[in-house]
Amino acid sequence: MAATLSSSLIQPLGLSFTSKNSPHKPTFFTATTIKASVSSSASRNSNTIRDEARLHNVIHTHHLSAKYVPFNAPPSCEESYSLDEIIYRSQSGGLLDVQHDMQALKQYDGKYWKNLFDSRVGKTTWPYGSGVWSKKEWVLPEIDGDDIVSAFEGNSNLFWAERYGKEYLKMNDLWVKHCGISHTGSFKDLGMTVLVSQVNRLKKMKKPVVGVGCASTGDTSAALSAYCAAAGIPSIVFLPANKISIAQLVQPIANGAFVLSLDTDFDGCMQLIREVTSELPIYLANSLNSLRLEGQKTAAIEILQQFDWEVPDWVIVPGGNLGNIYAFYKGFNMCKELGLVDRLPRLVCAQAANANPLYLYYKSGWKDFKPVRACNTFASAIQIGDPVSIDRAVYALKNCDGIVEEATEEELMDAMAQADSTGMFICPHTGVALTALNKLRNRGVIRKTDRTVVVSTAHGLKFTQSKIDYHSKDIKDMACRFANPPVSVKADFGSVMDVLQKYLLSKVPKY
Repeated sequence: MAATLSSSLIQPLGLSFTSKNSPHKPTFFTATTIKASVSSSASRNSNTIRDEARLHNVIHTHHLSAKYVPFNAPPSCEESYSLDEIIYRSQSGGLLDVQHDMQALKQYDGKYWKNLFDSRVGKTTWPYGSGVWSKKEWVLPEIDGDDIVSAFEGNSNLFWAERYGKEYLKMNDLWVKHCGISHTGSFKDLGMTVLVSQVNRLKKMKKPVVGVGCASTGDTSAALSAYCAAAGIPSIVFLPANKISIAQLVQPIANGAFVLSLDTDFDGCMQLIREVTSELPIYLANSLNSLRLEGQKTAAIEILQQFDWEVPDWVIVPGGNLGNIYAFYKGFNMCKELGLVDRLPRLVCAQAANANPLYLYYKSGWKDFKPVRACNTFASAIQIGDPVSIDRAVYALKNCDGIVEEATEEELMDAMAQADSTGMFICPHTGVALTALNKLRNRGVIRKTDRTVVVSTAHGLKFTQSKIDYHSKDIKDMACRFANPPVSVKADFGSVMDVLQKYLLSKVPKY
């Protein structure tokens, strides 16, 4: 029988389970209980939040666990691996997935999980103040709190895009999930806290790991280098030369990563890092490694949480290497399977037209997948022509009646400029997602009353040069229709007054 949460126990900071009464009934540590367990104010002040976590460790009667299994394997498949093994592919060479013991999780009902997750929001209790680790039981249930490396990532803003929705799309329920408001400025933090925490555990277990490496179009390297620096673990980064922004390049350098700038594209970097990690004690951090997706899926759970556990109609996600679209599906699907919600949203994967292998595959009716040679795009983080997670993405989209759309360079830059003009400051990748939304609205696929969430994957401050070029009208073969360049004016009162009067007249409402 599923356990329920006692309504009389409020503000739980931790929990344990006892078999004295009911083996399924959770007993919470309240704030009073925790205070009493520490002998004095002086002793509390001498403890770190990690020390406090040790005093109030979470113990479950029903052992929660997870393991690697071949992705989308039939139920008869017996192949599996411990998460403490260093392995990235199945025996057949396919992708792996992290599979949770769903029967153990189902011992506690949907109401229990909702109340538990809600009780941790906004707290500094280690490690549950993180938007990822507040769902620890669904992420890495067996990891010790001492091994977790966290910057209290997640808990990102869900922004009601009221003016943008009204003026450009005639929508009144449009939201932007600002995953870029995070420690290193992108959603990659959500996955990297999980991966680096597991590496930290492996190193303490004396596993053959010296450092962690990744191929990157920018954001992955920033997240990896920051979390490795926090844990004191060496990080190695392969970057495609001259293909990422200066803001993205400086992050791994500043965090002490060993950066190799390679004369190739992302796909070439990815091939090299896979070869290197098979020969050297370097743990692979790219999304070929399914651990990262466990952290990224918490953004989907967080969206439901921010809507008071109501399911939006649509969620639009930019797609490059395509792990994130599967991660969102996995998060939503776990909530449905465990009784927190009763349906899934429809997912849209948005690709840049200059790097659109999934879009072309979708348009062929899922009949003919071919990698493409990715061309330069302002949405540089999704400039990937041979995505590692293509099978994961297709599986997710097929299981939620999903759609794939694309955006040209001019479309995505115009969409970014329009969004910025309504108070946002988004990245070009979010411009890709907004373009997809605009196209689906124009075709009547998404209705004006549909609750729609656009996932913004990185902070606009990482892409200031593209914004400068746009507003300077300095992009070849692009009209830059919404450019807003500064106006040069003589430094005298009359000239300034003339310019301002013309400007104010242009802003007077016309009835």
